[in-house]
Parts: sequence; structure tokens; C-alpha cells
Amino acid sequence: MGALLMIASLVSAQTRTFTRDDLEFAFEFPSPAWRAVSRLDVHEHVDFVHGEGVAASYLHVRKKLVTVGTGAAELFSQDEKWELQKLPGYVVCCEGKGEDFAGTLQAKVFSYEFTSAGRPTSGRLYYLKVDNRTFYVLHFRVGTDKLSDLRDDMNLIARSFHLKK
Repeated sequence: MGALLMIASLVSAQTRTFTRDDLEFAFEFPSPAWRAVSRLDVHEHVDFVHGEGVAASYLHVRKKLVTVGTGAAELFSQDEKWELQKLPGYVVCCEGKGEDFAGTLQAKVFSYEFTSAGRPTSGRLYYLKVDNRTFYVLHFRVGTDKLSDLRDDMNLIARSFHLKK
């Protein structure tokens, strides 16, 4: 029992909260290896990176406004049709059915694989339901060889994701 408490306190000591005044959400980074990076297209966005170079893993967060009654499976189907199926070597996992995910918000997670720069890559999309009109999508991309090492990180980020009050 003492060893379990020590492990829990070590994990707790490594996490740090990510928040910014211009964002309506916050979550926990599970380790110092995760960092925020700015990305500019029409607006400034923030994405998240774990690692360096071609071996880096990525998290992109986006807010989706939907019609009442739209569910996570329908959102995944749309993302698959308009974005994911275009990826080289795209293969959906678990027949695209998704898994229920317990966190601060009701969620479903979907997984897929593809090839990026000749490397097998895995994607995980967490659809976090805020209300009947709003979802946040946490879209992770990680080298398939690192997936088992980073799955707990992805789950912790998704579990801790919440709207600021």
C-alpha cells in the first residue's frame, strides 16, 4: 500500500495544468515532455507536442458546434469522410465503433492507423461532449511504436480536460 501511494504522489508531482487566458479550457500535462506550441493560420492556435523531430507526437484540440442530437459516432464518421480517409494507408480500428471513455466530460474515443513519412502512425480522437450542441475533439497522432508508452498520457489529458468556470 505504501508503494502505491508513493507512485501516486510521483505521478501527481509530474503533472502540471495547462491553461491560457484566451482559451476556455484547461487540462493536465502528464509529464514535462508535453509542451504547447503556437500555430498560425487565419488565427493563432495552440497545439501540443511530445518529443522532437519525426518521432514527435501531436495533440490538436478543436471545438465543434453541432446540431442537437449529433453524437460522437456521427462526428467521427464526418471526420473520417472529410479528413482521415485521405491519409496514406488509412485503416480504422474497431470497425469505427469507438469506446466509451470516462472523464470529466462524457466521451467516446476512436482509433485509426495510417502512414506518415513512411512511418506507421496511430491516431486517437476523443470526442468530449460539453452539452447537446458542443463537443471538444482531442486529436492525438503518435508513432505506432510509441502508442503503448503514450496511451496513459493521452487518457490523462482527456480525463482532466475541463471548461474553466
